[in-house]
Amino acid sequence: MSFKDKILKNQSPWGSPPGGGGQGSPGGNGSGTRQDPPNLDDIIRNLQKTINKFSGGKSGGSRPIIIGLLVLVLLYLASGLYRVLPDEQGVVLRFGKYVNTTQPGLHYHFPTPFERVLTPKVTKVNRVDVGFRPASDTGRSSGVGNVPEESLMLTGDENIVDINYSVFWVIKDAQKFLFNIQSPVETVKAASETAMREVIAKNNIQNILTEGRASIEVEVQNITQKILDEYGSGIEITQVQTQQADPPEQVIDAFRDVQAARADRERSKNEAEAYANDVIPRARGEAEQVLQQAEAYKKEVVAKAEGEASRFLAIYNEYKNAKQVTQERMYLETMEKVLADIDKVIIDKESGSGVVPYLPLPELKKSGSNN
Repeated sequence: MSFKDKILKNQSPWGSPPGGGGQGSPGGNGSGTRQDPPNLDDIIRNLQKTINKFSGGKSGGSRPIIIGLLVLVLLYLASGLYRVLPDEQGVVLRFGKYVNTTQPGLHYHFPTPFERVLTPKVTKVNRVDVGFRPASDTGRSSGVGNVPEESLMLTGDENIVDINYSVFWVIKDAQKFLFNIQSPVETVKAASETAMREVIAKNNIQNILTEGRASIEVEVQNITQKILDEYGSGIEITQVQTQQADPPEQVIDAFRDVQAARADRERSKNEAEAYANDVIPRARGEAEQVLQQAEAYKKEVVAKAEGEASRFLAIYNEYKNAKQVTQERMYLETMEKVLADIDKVIIDKESGSGVVPYLPLPELKKSGSNN
């Protein structure tokens, strides 16, 4: 197969396959199926015959013209070659209407004005900033420009939060991206702002400013993607990143005072809980100790009472068996207890006249203790 045939394989130099098989052509089936084009050599021979006819059959003088025409035709046909880079997708348009999408590599399309190719970057990560503009966009040398109409949002607890965030996106379907939406940047910004306002309206300001940022970003990404899919935008949201979330500038000082007061409250609460954790267990331990002592005293008293009762019953039984002996023993035991701690002097009145018998027991006791 010649180089010319390779270039024109499965393509027609006249914009549609013979027989009207292309989309929108009379008699076509609308399926876009392409038939093999006529051989280029046959076309050239037909052109030669036509030129010779008009030149009176003298081919010698017309040969340079024919060669020039052939070169122009080849250059025109070669202009249909195009290359799709690895980070692109090729979108082929025939008279402005979408035909097909080509992947990275070398391809061919009917030359202009029949077909043309658009090659958007499908792997490039694009960024849309909402609520602020970087210094490069505002013309400043440093810092960012705030956009209050985008950044101020109402929270679920009826506070206002000033939130700035960035949305990162790529093209996932080049055809939908080119033909279904007119302004991709504005579409992504509007969809993400709608999603962010919806999510912020369901959260309180404390959660937004502290630990809730990560979950908010994920939810906003999901809602934004759902909106863009409903539009058929061909865009994929890769990340939503919060840059700043603060109260409005007019009340930020008062809000910081409130935050400091809350921090003091939490600190006092923690100190009180620590003190309670120290005092309460100690008090419970002391209470348990008192209860155990009371229980021990109770058992001691009950045991002593039971012992005395048993002793009384034993004495009573002995008393019933020998009343005289028991009475005497009880009398002696009682007198022993009564006279145990008093000074005693014993005088025998039946010893007769003369020297009075005298037994100084206390003195004897003292002498015994001194010795």
